[in-house]
Amino acid sequence: MKKSYLLLIVAALCFSILLPRELFSQAKDTNIKYAGARSSNYGIKPFPSKEEWKSALYSMHEKFEGSIPTAIWIVGVMRGSENMYLEFPSDGKEVKNVIFAEEDKHEPYLKYFDENGIKVFLQVESANADMLEVIDLVLNRYKHHPCVIGFGVDVEWYRVKDNPETGMKISDEVAEQWEKKVKEHNPDYKIFLKHWDYLWMPPKYRGDIVFVDDSQMLESFDAMVAEFKNTWAANFFPNTVIFQIGYKADKPWWQNFQDPPKYMGEKIAEAIKGHECGIIWVDFTLKDVVPVK
Repeated sequence: MKKSYLLLIVAALCFSILLPRELFSQAKDTNIKYAGARSSNYGIKPFPSKEEWKSALYSMHEKFEGSIPTAIWIVGVMRGSENMYLEFPSDGKEVKNVIFAEEDKHEPYLKYFDENGIKVFLQVESANADMLEVIDLVLNRYKHHPCVIGFGVDVEWYRVKDNPETGMKISDEVAEQWEKKVKEHNPDYKIFLKHWDYLWMPPKYRGDIVFVDDSQMLESFDAMVAEFKNTWAANFFPNTVIFQIGYKADKPWWQNFQDPPKYMGEKIAEAIKGHECGIIWVDFTLKDVVPVK
């Protein structure tokens, strides 16, 4: 009896010592919060079904333990140099520099994402449209979806007629106004601003903004990591940063990696360890690296 009791005590002590180590070994050890892909009406043909998008997004997510399957989901694209084409119907109100679709392309996808644990940033290419109006249009349309976690602007196309090829730089005042408008719809929403040059981002205002770098045409992966670390991440810490990668211009070197998204994502995250980030593969080459089926 005494011997059995002693064994129980020893076992309990061993368990208490080993348990924290076991839990620690299984704990999330990554700074990659978001993992997934970009969606656009011009980047992948034919446009994948709901199930195919799930397959692709989960494939990206599963490469990075602890990440959230995430899409940067474009709902508004440029039409000419001044107008934005929103891919859903108007509510009856005319909006300057905004053209509406006759049918809603995105509602079935977002509903499916609600049901399958996928999260979405809704993105637009703004052109000369009034962004405060556009934010209201997009979020009033889709904020009932639990999958929606924020709104994004590709700054490359912001008032691009006034500054061709790069768009207009975002001032602190504009960034704060846009963020405030997004959070009026849901205080948990985040706004992201996207560009390849950090100088196009607000110079000082940071708020709760996510900063997305879509730089491409790098001579090597080492050059990409150095730019992401020393230019983008360094300027925006501690705000979350996302890297949109996988462009055709860089394919001559990334195609040589056994698993390009996983290898690149892990190396980028390691270079900015302690800085929350996301890895998003651009849809131009999505079929080359993950199953879309």
